Amino acid sequence: MTTLSPRFEAALSKEALAAPPSGIVEVMVHGFDKPGIVPLWAGEGDLPTPPFVADAATRSLAAGETFYTKQTGIDDLRQALAAYHDRMYGGLFGKPFSPDRFVVTNGGMHAIQLAVAAFTGPGDEVLIPTPAWPNFDGATRVRGATPVEVPMSLGNDGWVLDLDRLEAAVTPRTKLLFVNSPSNPTGWTADRATLKALLDLSRKHGFWIVADEIYGRFYYGADGPMAPSFHEIIDETDRVVFVNTFSKNWAMTGWRIGWLELPPTLVGTFVNLIQYSSSGTAVFMQRAGIAALGQGESFVAHQVERARRGVNLVADTLASTGRVRFARPDGAFYLFFAIDGEPDTRRLGLRLVDEANVGIAPGTAFGGAGAGYMRICVARGEERLRLAADRLKHWLDGSKQML
Repeated sequence: MTTLSPRFEAALSKEALAAPPSGIVEVMVHGFDKPGIVPLWAGEGDLPTPPFVADAATRSLAAGETFYTKQTGIDDLRQALAAYHDRMYGGLFGKPFSPDRFVVTNGGMHAIQLAVAAFTGPGDEVLIPTPAWPNFDGATRVRGATPVEVPMSLGNDGWVLDLDRLEAAVTPRTKLLFVNSPSNPTGWTADRATLKALLDLSRKHGFWIVADEIYGRFYYGADGPMAPSFHEIIDETDRVVFVNTFSKNWAMTGWRIGWLELPPTLVGTFVNLIQYSSSGTAVFMQRAGIAALGQGESFVAHQVERARRGVNLVADTLASTGRVRFARPDGAFYLFFAIDGEPDTRRLGLRLVDEANVGIAPGTAFGGAGAGYMRICVARGEERLRLAADRLKHWLDGSKQML
């Protein structure tokens, strides 16, 4: 990465300079062009977008839908989102979901940026249970607010969020709490009792919750096909906004289309923020989203089962070495693990590219509580995933010869 000259650095805003470099990108750059590498550093699968989704976009383009559109999103997509949520959650507040609760965004990251912009400013604080996706921290810093890490711990029952520790971190400046469940990178999934306790803290202290339930379909618990959700417990006065995306469920990472779900009284403010950030989402992408929601259930089921098998394959292979520690995840599509005797995981990520020909993300990219861990994405076909797992086992067993 090019180093800024002092002259140009002085011209940049402190918010721009506060944007942290990504530890994931560092490994990607190091290994991107390496022959034969198995790249498992990014949070996406290896399946392309299903044809029925791409065909919907193609038809839209052919029909000339290439003009400006509503910044909320087209009515058809907002209605499709409401119908999808009705199928997933059986309604909200005892009645069907209203399309007025949904705003279309340019991906999940845009939805997060809008939420941070709506509720925080310089001097405000944002609570982030860690290990956590680094973009929560980055979006907060770019806004001029202060991220406050609340470290989770790994125990015999998996990753644990200490609610007393979380409440102790609340101050009069706390405006937001990010709750990513199922979690990237750990797979931690909040049960309903934990969600209720977090909601009670929001009600008590007046901060907003940004519920990132992007991996809600990738759930491996015994109590249902969907991860527990704030949808099941909120009432109409609660300060909860949901961010979501088409990226994971329907293999649309490169499309950059997502959505926000929020109280309808906030929609006007968010529309203004969209006007001054993206000015809306292309109609052909929204047509693709409608197709994904309406026709994509079998594809989602295939993806979830594929990820379930991937988790078990990698976990079983690494556990057989006797050198790793991890909690088998309840959701998402990652395994977050520590290797005995390898505390410097930033350097380890680069070494594994060179020595094992496998690219995985260092835990240091996910906050202080991620130090000592590595994240591997398991949303891959069995053949490639088995090759990566065998290479890591080979390396862990002390062989210097690559597979």
